[in-house]
Amino acid sequence: MCGICGKLSYGSKTVDEALLKRMCKSLAYRGPNYEGIFVNSKSQNTKTQVGLGHTRLSVIDLSDAGHQPMCNEEETIWLVFNGEVYNFREIRAELEAKGHRFRSNTDSEVIIHLYEEEGIDCLKRLNGMFAFCIWDKRLEKLWLCRDRLGIKPLVYYWSRETLIFSSEIKGILCDNDVVKEIDWTALELYLTFNYIPAPKTIFKNIKKLEAGHYLLVEGKTVTTQKYWDISPSTIHSQNKPGKSCERIDFYKENLYKKMETAVQKRLVSDVQLGAFLSGGIDSSIIVGLMARNSKKPVKTFSIGYKDMPLFDETKYAREVAQFNKTDHYEFKLNYKDILDSFPAVLETLDEPFADSSAVPTYVVSKETKRHVTVALAGDGADELFAGYRMYQGEYLAKYYSLLPDIFKEKVIEPFINILPDSRDRKHSEYIRRFKKFTKSMSGSLAERFYGWQEIFPVDLRQKLIKSHLRDKMSFEEGKGIISQKLNEFAGDNVNRMLYVDVKHSLPGDMLTKVDLMSMRNSLEVRVPFLDHEVVEFAFEMEGDVKLRGLKRKFILMETFKDILPQMLHNRPKWGFEMPIGAWLKKELKFLIDDFLSKDFIDKQGFFEYDVIDGLIKKHLSNKSDTSWQLWNLIVFQHWFKRYFL
Repeated sequence: MCGICGKLSYGSKTVDEALLKRMCKSLAYRGPNYEGIFVNSKSQNTKTQVGLGHTRLSVIDLSDAGHQPMCNEEETIWLVFNGEVYNFREIRAELEAKGHRFRSNTDSEVIIHLYEEEGIDCLKRLNGMFAFCIWDKRLEKLWLCRDRLGIKPLVYYWSRETLIFSSEIKGILCDNDVVKEIDWTALELYLTFNYIPAPKTIFKNIKKLEAGHYLLVEGKTVTTQKYWDISPSTIHSQNKPGKSCERIDFYKENLYKKMETAVQKRLVSDVQLGAFLSGGIDSSIIVGLMARNSKKPVKTFSIGYKDMPLFDETKYAREVAQFNKTDHYEFKLNYKDILDSFPAVLETLDEPFADSSAVPTYVVSKETKRHVTVALAGDGADELFAGYRMYQGEYLAKYYSLLPDIFKEKVIEPFINILPDSRDRKHSEYIRRFKKFTKSMSGSLAERFYGWQEIFPVDLRQKLIKSHLRDKMSFEEGKGIISQKLNEFAGDNVNRMLYVDVKHSLPGDMLTKVDLMSMRNSLEVRVPFLDHEVVEFAFEMEGDVKLRGLKRKFILMETFKDILPQMLHNRPKWGFEMPIGAWLKKELKFLIDDFLSKDFIDKQGFFEYDVIDGLIKKHLSNKSDTSWQLWNLIVFQHWFKRYFL
């Protein structure tokens, strides 16, 4: 893993080496082992100038030969690369057979020579996670490329004559010519989803390169192009049996093979590696496959919560560790650990990002880095195999819709809405979930799916935003994104919902969280479930083999139950969450006092304080759990204070 950055300038402006050094410094934790810079000089024939920067976390070929920026023999093609290409050895053998000669044993150099052979189509050959830039001096073209699933980040700024790119927004903001201006639609999306989906960022003139896309800069023109998607054209199911029982066996056999291959590929490393082990099914499958393909005991790492049993899953993790005879490390957190980590987590965020599980992810990454440099994780399985409650909600929706409207509107919903809800206790958490379910029952699939994902419902967002800003927001942007993504995939409703999650919330939320928090600790995280061959195969499966009645991830459990301890076979999924609701009432209440005070809100001028005050009172009185909404606002206020005050 690494940090990459660079600048392309047309016309009179030069690319300053000092700027590239500042950009690299801002990304130093992503690559603490080496910093490299390349700046080409302007020729008589062109006014184009390019500078590239790289901070290296050494994982493959630890020698100096692996340093970047890296070039071909003629120094006409330059590369900065972040990520891992897992099939680089096979590609290298092909290239050597064609006469290419290598100076290192890195996957990065393989990309350069593969580009010489195949041009930008080389992207389709790469199996891995990556974000990289290629500068082709001969053609005077610059490419920015991002992996199929968006595991690795890449952001850019374009102003007609200047392109700046970086692994993180903070790198771009090192250039004083970049003006910081809030994108109000992005703010509205943040209040909707807890994160800002690509291609937007919170800054009006900075964009995220979308997953499965590349960007080309040529002659003062910037274009983006999708090179990969999940669609019927990528699905090959001609060998699929017709009978249901035979089809299940076909899926199990092939899924096991593909997942084992994906794990094996991700065990290639010149440094020590281990695995995150939450105690859930997904990470336990990864650990089980690692244990069966490793010569030494796998190092596993888990976190739990002191005195918060509802959020603590360490007993399951211990069971999996014992089952697989791993070298297991366990860390127990309390509010003080969160408080100590809070500054580092929020200072890592270049834009508002309110997934509270970022904090425990940071802590487990920090502790894991003490022992290994690479960790495998189970991320992506929920989005491929229907692991979230929303999918159960869609299954139940058809039955709930059969009830008479008058009974739902006059009896069920008024009764459930007067009950107090809270994430702190099991029974009140079920009440909160049922409230969310009933509020999203009317309308189309898109409206239901959107309603289950909203943090601030649309009417509350409209009340929250000051009147002078409302005209700058449509309040329909999020719903439009969900509807568009649902319509892009032709299939059953479960797979359509999964497609939206894979293309939308997975790169926007889950993968962003894991990348930021792990790289903040110079730890590389690899995600076997998101091997693109596994992803494509998962979408060959019908929705009813993923969600069987109310049983989520049915095919996943059927495939891997023999490598999981019995305790996990029927355990409910709770989620990798932080007990933020309980802590905001007591130990972390000062965050409400500091960031959601009337003085701060009024001085800022974005939000209606009375609406926020109502959310605070509801939460503190235990009438309703508004902790996610309060955390969303606290994170935004902290970000705003850092960047604008």
